[in-house]
Amino acid sequence: MQAVVFDRYGDIEVLQYREVEQPTIKPDELLVQVRASSVNPVDWKIRQGHLQLLSGFNFPRIVGSDISGVVVQVGQDVTRFQPGDEVYTFLNPLNGGACAQYCAVPESTAAIKPQNVTHAEAAAIPIAGLTALQALRDLGEIQAGKKVLINGASGGVGIFAVQIAKAMKAEVTGVCSAKNLNFVQSLGADIVLDYAEVDFTQQIQKYDIILDAVGKKNFADCENVLQTEGVYISTLPSFENLAPMFLSLFMSGKKAKLIVANANPSDLGSLRELIESGEVEPIVDRTYSLEEVAAAHAYSETGRAVGKIAISIEKVSSQ
Repeated sequence: MQAVVFDRYGDIEVLQYREVEQPTIKPDELLVQVRASSVNPVDWKIRQGHLQLLSGFNFPRIVGSDISGVVVQVGQDVTRFQPGDEVYTFLNPLNGGACAQYCAVPESTAAIKPQNVTHAEAAAIPIAGLTALQALRDLGEIQAGKKVLINGASGGVGIFAVQIAKAMKAEVTGVCSAKNLNFVQSLGADIVLDYAEVDFTQQIQKYDIILDAVGKKNFADCENVLQTEGVYISTLPSFENLAPMFLSLFMSGKKAKLIVANANPSDLGSLRELIESGEVEPIVDRTYSLEEVAAAHAYSETGRAVGKIAISIEKVSSQ
């Protein structure tokens, strides 16, 4: 099968489009013909070697995490799926494997894809959508009427966070660049702030939840604009947030938390319901082919993408 792999950590030049061996599945896995993937910042950070203490040195490695595709084979212990099912989920980013014509997927992490979106749109959902959902619902304990601020509201996680928060009837403030203010407002944000003109950490307004979807503000920056029992949630681990996150485990009051998305069929099902109902829409900025993954990584690294970057993988005639 064709895949995009790298044999060492480095810049986009290490990415190679080449023939590799098709995966074999375990009894509890699905063999999925991948129809689309997407690019998340974690994908190129791993490729660059920033997480090599966790990702190790097992090469070659196929890049990518998000997948949407069609089940072509099921392991003997699989009970929820059959060949022909359209599924979506994400693979462990530390291992990768998504930017390929086929991948092995644990049954325990997969779900039926939303029926009203394309594979490219579905592949834009898993990591970003689950990060937003689990951050707001599980860590932030979002409720109707709560004041929520999304920093990085036009990015991959941000677009889902704004829409999910509105679906949960919260009052949403989105922070983004000037050129994306109208776009974020179109997603449902009640208030939009241009980060170059307004520093939300210096405002009088206080928030119940601050989701920093771009890792640009730490807990100390945001503490003064959190409500007494407010929650700051970051998508990126940082040294500055380690102490407050640790203290949050034991102390009441304002809390700092880190979101690490978990792929599970229940939450993917919740996202599917939101998408099929029209309350949440995946936004794809650009779509690249499998051969163009290096260019997709380069675009993601600019930080200018509005929504997600999709990778479309042509249907293959045989395994």
